[in-house]
Amino acid sequence: MDIYQKKAKWKWYLTIAAVAIVAISMFYTKYLTDRLAIEEVKKVEQLKTAMETLSISSQDAADLNCDVRFQNQVIESNTTIPILLVDDLGNPQDARNFGEKNDTSRIFMEKKLAEFLKEGKEPLAISYLGGTLFLYFEHSFILKLLTYYPFLQLILIAAFIGFGYLGFSSARRAEQNRVWVGMAKETAHQLGTPISGIIAWIEHLKSMREGDVELHEVLNELNKDTTRLELISDRFSKIGSAPELTLVDIYQELEECRQYMEPRSPRKVSFDFPAPGNVPVQVRINPHLFDWVVENLIRNALDSMDGKGQISAAVYEDESYVFIDLSDTGKGIPASKFKTVFRPGYSTKKRGWGLGLSLAKRIIEEYHAGKIFVKKSIPNEETTFTIQLPK
Repeated sequence: MDIYQKKAKWKWYLTIAAVAIVAISMFYTKYLTDRLAIEEVKKVEQLKTAMETLSISSQDAADLNCDVRFQNQVIESNTTIPILLVDDLGNPQDARNFGEKNDTSRIFMEKKLAEFLKEGKEPLAISYLGGTLFLYFEHSFILKLLTYYPFLQLILIAAFIGFGYLGFSSARRAEQNRVWVGMAKETAHQLGTPISGIIAWIEHLKSMREGDVELHEVLNELNKDTTRLELISDRFSKIGSAPELTLVDIYQELEECRQYMEPRSPRKVSFDFPAPGNVPVQVRINPHLFDWVVENLIRNALDSMDGKGQISAAVYEDESYVFIDLSDTGKGIPASKFKTVFRPGYSTKKRGWGLGLSLAKRIIEEYHAGKIFVKKSIPNEETTFTIQLPK
């Protein structure tokens, strides 16, 4: 199991844990709100009983032994549950706990009664000697807030985790960039000294054996490889530096890449690249770094084709971008790996480092302000990488 499979597995574990926490939080809050709602209903029923007792006692003024202090205390203690009293003709008589202004507003009471009737709420009937009053109520504002509390809590937690993740990710990417740049520049530095030494020895051998044609042919080939090493060292030295982009014909650049890679490819691999035409497609690139990207893609294509197949290129453009498609007839890439292949360390080769496509992505996106992605892949038929560059 590679590092990215482990990472994906941990993401699933964390997701399941997060869902469990959310479910427990919502369940517990629902339990609390249900219990509080039941208590509020009981409180309203006590309120209704107290009002009935008071109405009866008010009709029997001669009963001096009737103590209504408890009933008055029950009525006065309700400071949270909004209630609306309506007579048997449907006229609002009194309101409480809707707000100081609303409790005395006739218009508000009629509007609220209409809302209760529309919602189909059943009132509690309060019987007294002169008729019947109907008590409408709704749950307290505190209970309503408690209903939304888990959602607010989850939003705040998610925001905190999100900002924290972005901060740590930004710091981690900055650290990775410093490591990339440091390794690249150190590699260029380490290559520089032996390359200079090899060049000096080549010139020394040429001067010692000026008439030896066979030796000079060998030294010329060695000089080509040394020049190639200088180019590689130069590429590494440019990592982390300010991009130096020049306007070039993309057809010509692709042709140069083909001319270098085709002789170094198996004989049964054919190249189908567009030839430079009369109408060039100009784009601003760093030729050394861009060639590095194309060569990486071609090498990966060669590895996936097992010594035979075709590598093709296509160029097209719109008003803002130039697109370069590089296709091969290799084994293909699973759709689930379209993004993973660009991550550092990901490789299907036994001895692969998994840095080629990651480096290609950095060169295209960070140095050329473009994009590189897997456009499509059909197993054992065709895989296409697309490079998108701004004009």
